[in-house]
Amino acid sequence: MAYYYLVSQLPNISLTEGKSNLPLNSSSFRELACRFISDQEKLTLNGLSLVPPKEPVSTNSVFLDTWYEKERNLRFALAQIRAQKMKKDALPLPPGCTADIVTVARTAVGMDSPYSAEQFLYEYRTKLLDEIRPLDAFSIDAVYAYGIKLMLVERMRKFDMENGKASYHEIYDNILGENR
Repeated sequence: MAYYYLVSQLPNISLTEGKSNLPLNSSSFRELACRFISDQEKLTLNGLSLVPPKEPVSTNSVFLDTWYEKERNLRFALAQIRAQKMKKDALPLPPGCTADIVTVARTAVGMDSPYSAEQFLYEYRTKLLDEIRPLDAFSIDAVYAYGIKLMLVERMRKFDMENGKASYHEIYDNILGENR
């Protein structure tokens, strides 16, 4: 396939690089990639998400199946730990949920700032992405990995600490105003 030509056109992306706009967004990435991949791969690419399906479903990609399994386990661990913290019942963790995932979830839930927790989870996810990334940098799985990384970076860039604080205070003030 022509993955070499596709992958060689993809610009480097990172959270800290180029504080303004990313050189490519998810939509333009998909548009570019769809010129080089098969119809089945287009379906998989267009279905990429940061939120894995609740039940495991094969994507016909070992990389994506692994990514979604680890992300699903992290989300279940986060939900369970948050539920325990609120003294509520939670679903049991899936069998593939390892101690390191539970530790990451506990650390994130224990952080004082939601923004700090999001930064911590972003770092964990990008490290995980690097660990499970395919060895062949010019494979369809490398294209999928790029798409996931791009979505992670886009998501983190949406967080704005000042706007978040202002929104929090507005919501908090509204709650206090309603309770009086």
